Amino acid sequence: ARTPVVVVCAGAKAILDLPRTLEWLETAGVPVLGWGTDEFPAFFSRSSGLRVSARVDNAADAAALIRAQWTMGLQSGVLVCVPCPEEHAVPAEAVEPVLRQALQQAEAQGVRGKDVTPFLLARLADLTGGDTLRANLALLRNNARVAAELARTFA
Repeated sequence: ARTPVVVVCAGAKAILDLPRTLEWLETAGVPVLGWGTDEFPAFFSRSSGLRVSARVDNAADAAALIRAQWTMGLQSGVLVCVPCPEEHAVPAEAVEPVLRQALQQAEAQGVRGKDVTPFLLARLADLTGGDTLRANLALLRNNARVAAELARTFA
C-alpha cells in the first residue's frame, strides 16, 4: 500500500471475501478504479454488487487520477479493476456453487497453501466445462491490453 505502483487485475480471487478485501484496500489507502465499470469485478464474473472508488473509461482518465494521487504525495498503489470480457464472463450464480464444491474437495483432499489456487482453478475448469478457463485466459489477455494502454500514457 506504500509503493506508487499500478496493478491491473480482474478483481480479487473468487475464493476471497470481496467486501472484506475492498475494506482492507480502503483502510490501506489503495484506490480501486473500475475500468468501464462502477462495480468491483468478481474475477470470472463482471459484477460483484460492490462499488469501486471511482470509474475510469480510458487510459487518459485513469492516468490523470493516478498522477493526481501521486502528485498529492499519496504514495500508495492503485488498483485498476477490469471486468472479464462479456463474451467470456461466467455469471456469479454459476461460479458460486461449483466453487463451494471445489473448496470442499480441496479440504477433503488436504490441499493447502500454494497448492490451493491451482487446484481450485483446475476443478472449476472441469466443473464448468472449461468456462472458467476460457474466462481466465480472456481476462489475462484483456488485463495485459489495458496495462499496456496505461503504460503508454506514462511513457
